[in-house]
Amino acid sequence: MSPRRSYDQYCSAARALDTVGDRWTLLIVRELLAGPRRYTDLHADLPGVSTDVLASRLKDMERDGLTTRRRLPPPGAAYVYELTGRGAGLLPVLQALGAWGEPELGGRRPTDAVRAHWFALPLLRALEGGTGLVEVRLDEGVFHLRAGSGDGAGPVYGDGPAPGEPDARLSLDTATCTAISRGELTLADAVRAGRVEVAGGTPLARELRER
Repeated sequence: MSPRRSYDQYCSAARALDTVGDRWTLLIVRELLAGPRRYTDLHADLPGVSTDVLASRLKDMERDGLTTRRRLPPPGAAYVYELTGRGAGLLPVLQALGAWGEPELGGRRPTDAVRAHWFALPLLRALEGGTGLVEVRLDEGVFHLRAGSGDGAGPVYGDGPAPGEPDARLSLDTATCTAISRGELTLADAVRAGRVEVAGGTPLARELRER
């Protein structure tokens, strides 16, 4: 475990960066907002991180009270990492950072990796005000998210179809989702333009169609 480096400044922003300012830490938090993950799954969804750096960051995050590690019962019997309440409290930080970074997104570079669930956080911002389980179908894959979550009580998104019947299903292409992520298009405008199909008969689905 690496010794903690500090800015040695009596400032809450500096103290926060002492804990989460290292490269990869906030992206590990992004992945763990989906719930418990195995080391191999984290490594697969963090292209570019070395195994040594990932292991070191996870140890640091456990030391700093952001994550815990536990062993799954048989037949899984694998170790998984998950966020503590303090770690889950970084969701609004990532939301604000993502919103601030929208102008930097630009076009996708040939070297850029992409995972469908990386669109979950910008879509959560776009769904602000709604509450419910939403399944999202993109060219890149399917994921689900929980609009109105973020209280640290559980995962805010996950890979694959929604567990159980979702309150709404969104179908859209990656170009539309990217435009929403960049802040170039609102979800409401995309729905009105027919670029997002909303399925479901729940209050949330009706609200999304009528915004």
